[in-house]
Amino acid sequence: MITVLIVDDQPVVRAGLSVVLDAEPDLQVLGQAADGAEAARLTAELAPDVVCMDVRMPGSDGITATREIIGSGSAAKVLILTTFDIDEYVFAALEAGASGFLLKGAEEAVIAQAIRSVAAGGGTLDQRITHKVITEFAQRRSGTWAGTELGAVTPGAPARENDTLKTPALTPRETEVLRLITQGLSNAEIAESLFVEVTTVKYHVQSILMKTQSRDRLQAAIWGLRHGVAPGDFR
Repeated sequence: MITVLIVDDQPVVRAGLSVVLDAEPDLQVLGQAADGAEAARLTAELAPDVVCMDVRMPGSDGITATREIIGSGSAAKVLILTTFDIDEYVFAALEAGASGFLLKGAEEAVIAQAIRSVAAGGGTLDQRITHKVITEFAQRRSGTWAGTELGAVTPGAPARENDTLKTPALTPRETEVLRLITQGLSNAEIAESLFVEVTTVKYHVQSILMKTQSRDRLQAAIWGLRHGVAPGDFR
């Protein structure tokens, strides 16, 4: 069972999404929060698997709350659900450590599947958010690391001046898998592309997540794009 916390300042949105998600046999809504501060508190108390987070809320907003939740060491994954597709919100959410970004206009089945994907360590970007967003994000951040070695950086963490970074020892096969991850391929699709078993791909993916200190595949894709792995369309 995947447990969920819903965060939105509009009661009708929280109630509607709660009904939709609770109707899914493998999803359970543990609670609801009306702002970012309450979201951070309830995440600590309820330990949900996924937090469905609105962006613009009075008081503490969704980006601030995401940063606090991720920074606390919580195992919860954050899926941003918003009516706004402004690029800056996407950049801020990814930098804060969010594992996915969907517009609220997405179909109910798409939202439910996004929650499953995020909970399983996958990443989700709304198809209406174009490839240029993820690529521009990587380009924006790549300048921050200019002059440093490619390091096992925690995606979403702000750069610190004079950081000395160690190069992660990605094997050639892991680099190849990471390149396919940046193209949005699933484990099964990667296995088919490389003519290997899915279990082998899973092993490589887990190794990549560990070496790049990524919380999930989306953050690993960001790391790869940031550090020059051939970019592709992230689905």
